[in-house]
Amino acid sequence: MMVIYLMGFAVMFSLAVNSDRTTTPVEFMASISPFILTIDFFFRFLAQQTPAQLIKPYMLLPIPKYTCIESFILSSLFTWGNLIWFCMFIPFAIMSIIFSEGLFVTINFLLFYWLLIMTNSQWYAIVRTLINKTLLYWMIPLLFYVLVYFPVIIDKGGKNGWETLLDMHGLVGAYINNGSILPCLGACVLLMVVVWVNRKIQYHHIYQEISKNEKTTLHHVSRFTFLEHFGEIGQYLQIEIKSLIRNKNPRKSYIFSTAAILVLTVVIIFTDVYDNVYMTNFWCIYNYLIYGSIMLIKIMSYEGNYIDLLMTHHENILKLLRAKYIFYSLILLFPFILMLPLVLYGKWSFFMLISYGVFTAGFQYFVLFQMAIYNKTTLPLNAKLMSKNGIENNYVQVVAQMGTMFVPLFLVIFIERTLGNTVAYAIMFTIGICFIATHKLWLRNIYQRMMKRKYILIEGWHSTR
Repeated sequence: MMVIYLMGFAVMFSLAVNSDRTTTPVEFMASISPFILTIDFFFRFLAQQTPAQLIKPYMLLPIPKYTCIESFILSSLFTWGNLIWFCMFIPFAIMSIIFSEGLFVTINFLLFYWLLIMTNSQWYAIVRTLINKTLLYWMIPLLFYVLVYFPVIIDKGGKNGWETLLDMHGLVGAYINNGSILPCLGACVLLMVVVWVNRKIQYHHIYQEISKNEKTTLHHVSRFTFLEHFGEIGQYLQIEIKSLIRNKNPRKSYIFSTAAILVLTVVIIFTDVYDNVYMTNFWCIYNYLIYGSIMLIKIMSYEGNYIDLLMTHHENILKLLRAKYIFYSLILLFPFILMLPLVLYGKWSFFMLISYGVFTAGFQYFVLFQMAIYNKTTLPLNAKLMSKNGIENNYVQVVAQMGTMFVPLFLVIFIERTLGNTVAYAIMFTIGICFIATHKLWLRNIYQRMMKRKYILIEGWHSTR
């Protein structure tokens, strides 16, 4: 789909440039390069892993200390992921550059962007490694992109800020169009500098994590005694809560999810950008689904660290699943409370808010809990640089996330169009109530299917620890 979209953009940009010769094709592409590189940077968080995430087993081999890191960095430069943008650059060059500007300018253009994309991949690796240590390092890319887009606020010569930004970056395209190799040399030097910095940072952080000694400090242990009245389910609820409090990776996911809900809700309250019927439905469903799509989608992956203990007693896993269902249903109260002001402001319907919350706790969680049958990769509770969070290519997870996000949206919009809002909300509420009322049945079904795949799952959890 991405390749098709990029080729479509190439055709669209080419038609626009060919019909309006106020700027050359190379200058046009150079002017929009900040947007391309920004999109490329943030999309890498979905797929690209840093060398630190894969390198740990190789660091034990008797080879020079930088060899592993250098080999991973070099291999990350020459991957297919760094060529994906050429699905747009090459068709654009064929349709708009090669016949008007010549072969040398075309090669110069493609080489320049290849160097930029490789530089961007190393910039991403640096930022991702630092962010894995602490979220405060998000300030680095934020400040960097503020500086990149700073010309937007500058009005110069009767031009608005966006025109100033486009003209400034278009100058690089003018040099390429005139046959100069200075942009390529500059990009090459920048790439070497960023690779050198990435090499140092990867080495420092990898060895710091491998050789560190944890300092153990005794803390008061919270017992949550009120949960003890619920028997074994209460004990598993305590495990779920303490896992979020004590362990870095689950805690980070919870904080990120909560912050995302908070930010989205504030944006919706104080702006009208999402006030149309499609966005209203989407953001209400999505806000409820954030905890599930970020945390619950990885169900049983953190438990893979101590799965042998859970397997020692009959139906332990079933009780764990029930405790998880109760926990994740209860934390839906947080987005519900946050979104109440939208009802008070008259932007959303209270019935819609209730029905989507019930639908999420029912049907949406029914779908996400199915991942317990397929997740067989252990995710570390505390290790960050060596974690597998960024390298688990579980396409079932992607399908589950996309399905829970968009299928209900299309369903509710269709029902709203045909039967009206109230009927649509009533149907969503009824579906949710049915799945909530039968949660013990479908959780037992999930448990039984897990037991049929028990040895496959255990082998996967063991091998990925």
